[in-house]
Amino acid sequence: MSRFRALWQASVNATKRALAWNVEDMMPASEKCIFNFHSKEEIDKWHLYSDSEYGGLSSASLEITDAGSGLSGIFSGNLSTDVTGDCRWKINRSGFCGMRSKKFNGFIDLDAYDTIAMRLRGDGRCYISTIYTENWVNSPGQQEDNSWQAFVLVPKGSWHTVKVPLEQYLPTWRGNVIDVNLEMNPARIVGMSLSVNAEAAFLGPGPGPVTSGSRSTGSRR
Repeated sequence: MSRFRALWQASVNATKRALAWNVEDMMPASEKCIFNFHSKEEIDKWHLYSDSEYGGLSSASLEITDAGSGLSGIFSGNLSTDVTGDCRWKINRSGFCGMRSKKFNGFIDLDAYDTIAMRLRGDGRCYISTIYTENWVNSPGQQEDNSWQAFVLVPKGSWHTVKVPLEQYLPTWRGNVIDVNLEMNPARIVGMSLSVNAEAAFLGPGPGPVTSGSRSTGSRR
């Protein structure tokens, strides 16, 4: 092969590789896994919270278990609307607990997707799925992320894949829906959480033991 032909062939091959990369970049996969609970190391990506931080009596835990059908994350605890007798916080409500992902290194970009899919096994309660995005709604001096929430009702006793369109997530501020016309920026997601609140008892059991299993959280087009 002549030197000219070798250079020409190398140029063609490089162009093909560049075009292939661009096509894949323009057409992302139809599904994207964000979290899974296939190893104990996944626990390190989450932290727990509850009203106990403010004088409430709810509690929560998260562990990886193998029930014979593969590893899964078990979120459990107790939901209580009571507060401690010496509570120094002026809390308006109690009865909540949840698990929230720790800060990502950068952002999760879901701009090419329109649905959050969660593989869950519930206890008959209504859970709250929250997506946290970069703060641009609140004033620049505030450090809290913007939160967008949707209800997730999972039947008791068996695994279900729950699909929630991103357009169904409503902007909230400290658990209350903001009555404004806003759109989520799915390209700037900084975290996610799954929680349970006693005020949602009209959609399932109220205060008491909490148990929910999770295998994965992802997005779909």
